Amino acid sequence: MFPWFWTWAPQLHLPLSGDVAQRIDPSAWFAAIPPEAGNGHIEQQACAVASYGKQLGLITELLLDVAQQTAPRSAQGQQALRQLQAIRDEIEGLKLSSYAQQADALVRQAQALQARRPELAQRMVAGLQGDAAPVPRRRPRAQ
Repeated sequence: MFPWFWTWAPQLHLPLSGDVAQRIDPSAWFAAIPPEAGNGHIEQQACAVASYGKQLGLITELLLDVAQQTAPRSAQGQQALRQLQAIRDEIEGLKLSSYAQQADALVRQAQALQARRPELAQRMVAGLQGDAAPVPRRRPRAQ
């Protein structure tokens, strides 16, 4: 290959191609709420108190509890209750699966730590049991 060729390599940008600028700031989502749909600033503050998922989870648990005490009378209400229970169960399954994967990854990391640095693994175990004092980290030496 000819290395000097790269200095003269042209950059060709066809229509609708080239660099893309995109704002990834989460607060932009709240700023995009139209005024007739609500106040984006208040929505952002409300999500700081409790996420939409947390809010929906609490409402779902309360609604299912009330529905157990007073069953829906209509067929449509009973169907909606079954759907809500199925949705809740599926979400709980997703959470359990995610936590199980995280736990498995932590076990693998702990086993690797035990094999390489048993003293640090013991400190980790003590920390998990609440018996370990924090140890200051060493700063890398400047070269």
